[in-house]
Amino acid sequence: MPEMPEVQAHAERLTDQFGGAVLERFRPITFTALKTFSPAPETLQGLPLLEVGRRGKHLLLRFEPATFVVHLMQGGRLKPDEKQAAKPRGGQARWRFEDGRALLLTEAGTERKAGVWVVAGDPDDQPPLDELGPEADTLDRDTLAKLLAEHRMRLHGWLRDQRIVAGMGRRLANEVCHRAKVSPFASTGKLDDAAVDRLHAAIGECIAESLAYERTRSDMSSSKDRPGAVHHREGETCPVCGDTVRAVEYSRYTVNYCPTCQTGGKVLADNTTSKFLK
Repeated sequence: MPEMPEVQAHAERLTDQFGGAVLERFRPITFTALKTFSPAPETLQGLPLLEVGRRGKHLLLRFEPATFVVHLMQGGRLKPDEKQAAKPRGGQARWRFEDGRALLLTEAGTERKAGVWVVAGDPDDQPPLDELGPEADTLDRDTLAKLLAEHRMRLHGWLRDQRIVAGMGRRLANEVCHRAKVSPFASTGKLDDAAVDRLHAAIGECIAESLAYERTRSDMSSSKDRPGAVHHREGETCPVCGDTVRAVEYSRYTVNYCPTCQTGGKVLADNTTSKFLK
């Protein structure tokens, strides 16, 4: 799933390309694409796109007086629609502008979880954004420590929980834990001051480096293209210590880590599957 850096850079590109374009029509292509009924998308016809913003992993197509909130989910993309086919492959929704250009929301796979909300007023105070935590790249060290103490759980899950901190996902969780030299399974309530300091620095550094990379691109990267030390690199050599990057496999995601850098040399068990083998 695209995370904060990918979504932020893509929002900037879309603003450069489509900012000021006047909306002719919004059309949901599938029944599940539009998640709201009021205000109607038609109320924004004839109005200019002010900018494309971001909140967490959501894109915000800002008009006045309402905003299209777009969640790409795992396989979604929002891109210029050159062909404007009647039945585009994977097409979920289309924004057509008066100058003849269009944006198309697509989604690979069959889950169909990508969606669009039309929200009047401040979108931050309304679904689907109202339950998001603060942006990960805005956390000061003391706020980070407070949130870690308030939500006691495994660190990897904590980093991915959008209700606690918004914008990070599986890749950044893997990279942040490695950069901070902390086990992904460490308890957030037991991290000492030095670990919190390293974690705070790692969050800022990993996000900044990823955003800098995304800004060099003309489109949103795929997961395999994104730079990193451990994410999806099981079996490869850790660039810091030379140990082998390991993986803990879950049904929907993988935790990657370096034993030497993060767990004192201990190889972590796959707790999800091992309980079925007892």
